[in-house]
Amino acid sequence: MSNFIKIFVVCVVCCCVLWYNGYMKLWYDRKSKDPTYFIQLGVRNGKKTTTKNVARIGKHSELLKITDDPLAYAKEQVKKYNEEYKKENKVSLDLKVDFAEKIKATDALTSKSTQRNIGYFFLQQIYHELEIHSFFKNVTSDMKIEFDPNLVNRFMIYSRILNPDSKLGAHQNLSLYYEQPDFDYVHILRTMDIMKDHYEEYIRHLFEKSCNIIKRDTSVCFYDCTNYYFETEIDDEDYVDEVTGETIKGLRKYGPSKEHRPNPIVEMGLFMDRDGIPLSMCITSGSDNEQTTAIPLEQQMTKMLKGKKFIYCADAGLGSFNIRNFNSMGGRAFIVTQSIKKLSDPLKEAVFNDFDYRLLSTDEPVSLEHMKNFDRFDKTNEGLYNDRAYKVLTADRAIDTGLYEEKVCKNGKVRNVKSKAVLKQKIIISFSRKMMEYQRYIRNRQIERAKKLLKSLDPETYKKGPHDVTRFIKRTSSTKSGEKINDRYELDQSVIDEEEKYDGFYAVATNLDDSAKDIIEISSNRYKIEDCFRVMKTNFSARPVYHQKRDRIIAHFMICYTALLIYRILEKKLNMNQTHFTIDNVIETLNNMEVANIEDMCYMSTYTSSQVCTALNAVIDLGLDKKYYQPKELNKKIKKISK
Repeated sequence: MSNFIKIFVVCVVCCCVLWYNGYMKLWYDRKSKDPTYFIQLGVRNGKKTTTKNVARIGKHSELLKITDDPLAYAKEQVKKYNEEYKKENKVSLDLKVDFAEKIKATDALTSKSTQRNIGYFFLQQIYHELEIHSFFKNVTSDMKIEFDPNLVNRFMIYSRILNPDSKLGAHQNLSLYYEQPDFDYVHILRTMDIMKDHYEEYIRHLFEKSCNIIKRDTSVCFYDCTNYYFETEIDDEDYVDEVTGETIKGLRKYGPSKEHRPNPIVEMGLFMDRDGIPLSMCITSGSDNEQTTAIPLEQQMTKMLKGKKFIYCADAGLGSFNIRNFNSMGGRAFIVTQSIKKLSDPLKEAVFNDFDYRLLSTDEPVSLEHMKNFDRFDKTNEGLYNDRAYKVLTADRAIDTGLYEEKVCKNGKVRNVKSKAVLKQKIIISFSRKMMEYQRYIRNRQIERAKKLLKSLDPETYKKGPHDVTRFIKRTSSTKSGEKINDRYELDQSVIDEEEKYDGFYAVATNLDDSAKDIIEISSNRYKIEDCFRVMKTNFSARPVYHQKRDRIIAHFMICYTALLIYRILEKKLNMNQTHFTIDNVIETLNNMEVANIEDMCYMSTYTSSQVCTALNAVIDLGLDKKYYQPKELNKKIKKISK
């Protein structure tokens, strides 16, 4: 009995059902006097071909009992198998599993997983629809290169979305993908150099081809800036171009970091369309004023959009007078956030006087006094609590046109004076009770922290900051003649009162004649561009950056930008199918879509069904929802994508 158990453990026979699209053949040992006839299936897995016996027909001597021609009989059985399984499109195999069999020995330092990711097929479909392969074909047509830059770029983008890592780390993880791409690390650097040399062409190509995949709504173009830090303590020096004599400013420079890190940074300017899909980007020095990046990039984008009219929308930090003036020409318009604190005294006075306010939803007159004091716990006031009060203020400004005109003075003399024009704009002021209470809740918590800080305040280390809780603390000094100065720290109620004046108020400057409701709604969508930065920094790990050369740094962000574009297009397709998921849900599903190689005969899915998986297969019909795949089938899917 014990021997039987031992034999059973060593050798187990299991049945595996494969979906099959080919034909089976007859196999037997032609040198044998009494051969055994088998029905055999051949499977090609990459460069490797594997054969498995599907069924045993019988020995020659055994078949003589039922037929005069065993060979013809065997061939007839093979024909029946092919006809039957061609109809059912599946075949059953008996695979023997030896639990005592060892893993094949190798000289590799570490073990690797044999599972292969096929979730990236969905990303590959969009990548191919963007026709990036044709871009590289065009720009390298006159170059003698022995590698495929499109292949390199393709898998660097997949890696940025699915397994963010350094370029070296991405190269070391190429075995994770079904296709098993083969290229050297130096080819990644060469590809990045090619991308940087054709920067503007690449960005324009992505936009033009994306318009063929989805409808791009460029009626509103949102703009914002962010920065990325580097794992270094040394910034880049400026240098002089030996040919042109032009001074080139270093890219990695110290500047105001979003993460408040003491590292050199570079700045990224990003335009996106109304759906949150990127349109264009720029990479500039970390010490540059972000307002200087908007107009040059917008000029490039205007050419890319072929003169189409659009509305420039940005926050207050990117809504300078020059930017507003630029977007008052050429059919463009602007909607920018306006700081109420920076308004002129007459306009600021108009904000706080309780006249001409109306409800945003119904346009009925309403007073600020009522908005601030109604009972929000009364269910009849629920709509009012979610509503806003607004008023419109004219805020036209005189601008210097750069031209001169003759003016006759009272004494009869004529002199040239600068001619002026008017920048047409209006300020839409809105007030929200809900926002007021939220801002006061945050401030009250900061005040409590300031009170705790007062109890253990060290005068030697005390530093007052403009945005942290120390702004609520004031220092008063007193002394008598010949005595030591005494410092006293206490809450500065005047600062608290001044801040409370602005609670709930929000202002937008525009030169449009549209309704206040429409303009405020457009401005409220600026959060989407912040989400783009969050995706690149958090999900795609775009920073910290380890590259040192200027061209490689820019190419790194071109890869990140392409990854963002591909993901946003995939997200748009899902949304159009009435399915909405977080980026974490989508990436986790794509990462988990792996298959295991079974004796080189087939691949078995090691992932489960899910809402995301079902939705992905619905919007991109690749049929990646099966239990088993033949290598031939997966290879056909790749070829189908690349057609």
